[in-house]
Amino acid sequence: MSELIIYAVLFLALIGHCLLAGKMYRTVHGDQTLSINEKNNWKLKALIFPAYFWKQYQNR
Repeated sequence: MSELIIYAVLFLALIGHCLLAGKMYRTVHGDQTLSINEKNNWKLKALIFPAYFWKQYQNR
């Protein structure tokens, strides 16, 4: 039973990670003020730590 709980928590963390990375990816892709290189850098960062870099992107 404890394995099921652990797997459920990991699954929810993975889904949250994917959803936030996708949201940041779409937002960065739609930003017309960024160059191609800047967009690519933000997109790569979104795949690694989306919550941390989302806050940095919002504060820039």
